[in-house]
Amino acid sequence: MRRPIIALVLIVLFLPSCTRSEAVSERPVTAGAARALPASTDSMFGSLVAALSEPGGYFDSDNLVSNELSYQHVLGAMRRLKVSGGAYIGVGPDQNYTYIAKVRPRIAYMIDLRRDNLLQHLLYKALFDLSRNRVEYLGLLLARPAPGDVGSWGGRPVEQLIAYFDSVTPDRELFDSVGARVARQMGTYGIPIVEQDRETIARIHGRFVGAGLDLQYESLNRPSRRNYPTFRDLLLERDLEGNQASYLASEDDFQFVKSLHARNLIVPVVGNLAGDRALRAIGRDIAARGERVSVLYVSNVEFYLVREGSFAEFAENAKTLPRNERSVIVRSYFNGPYSYGHPQWVPGYFSTQILQTLDSFVTEYTSGGYTDYLALVTRHSLPLR
Repeated sequence: MRRPIIALVLIVLFLPSCTRSEAVSERPVTAGAARALPASTDSMFGSLVAALSEPGGYFDSDNLVSNELSYQHVLGAMRRLKVSGGAYIGVGPDQNYTYIAKVRPRIAYMIDLRRDNLLQHLLYKALFDLSRNRVEYLGLLLARPAPGDVGSWGGRPVEQLIAYFDSVTPDRELFDSVGARVARQMGTYGIPIVEQDRETIARIHGRFVGAGLDLQYESLNRPSRRNYPTFRDLLLERDLEGNQASYLASEDDFQFVKSLHARNLIVPVVGNLAGDRALRAIGRDIAARGERVSVLYVSNVEFYLVREGSFAEFAENAKTLPRNERSVIVRSYFNGPYSYGHPQWVPGYFSTQILQTLDSFVTEYTSGGYTDYLALVTRHSLPLR
């Protein structure tokens, strides 16, 4: 049984006062298990984050959890295409971990315009590092006491984890304790954290604690939609073949993501996809490691880039990313004037996931084929079933 959303007052209570060539490589992207990248030291991690990042910007949403309930709809097609290994690039919060868990890349980059997203991923990283398994991770994220027999929860279905955390209430002392542990852990990552950053991290964590599994994406300065999924919905969602595929649906998937974090191979980056530095710098870092992009997940960022007139800059950046014939773009399309006619739309979903090869994107863009946003979201999209 779902618990009601905890009042905003509780959230406030929990806040402390205080050019690589564009040529396609012939080498295929192979499975992540075939060859693992070595771990980077904490100082190397912090230096890489700084080197890849550019000045941040503003976007009018909190984006603490995804608003794309359809995010798993591309997974079956990606399996059939044998998209695996390589380097993963994605925007936004933890829906990326589900893609990472299934693709098993050797390195991942989380790029977002907002510095808040970098701080949220550092919070996730700290919680992964402090947790032994999924149930302990959720307990720390939601500041709810984990069950006493934590070790016995490894094989339990995600429904049982959800039911357990719906049955317990947040604990203020636990929140304070976890916050202190997170701060100490972040202090080892080689990334300068100023007081404003600490306040932002506490605010983000407080939102998860206050709303719990009812947490939803919220728009700022514009109406939020009631049909946005909750954190609970996202964790319980299934792919088009009926599989529960969230990174928290499987202990093995959770442990894979945890292992990347432990080796500093999930790299948060502040950057604009259409900016003049971050995405190209990520591409150069990938090439220097001898890798190719397996997945470029852009959510619906291209909608805003088209509207702002900076889509061409993004496309030129994307052209420089090292790729092969299995490299794909994953994008999200939200119901608008044309959405219900989109060939990939699934009835009952507000968002539509679209899968396209990076090669076909570059070819179509170079030929001048993307005359508007509708052309972008309909041309060369791969069948999902």
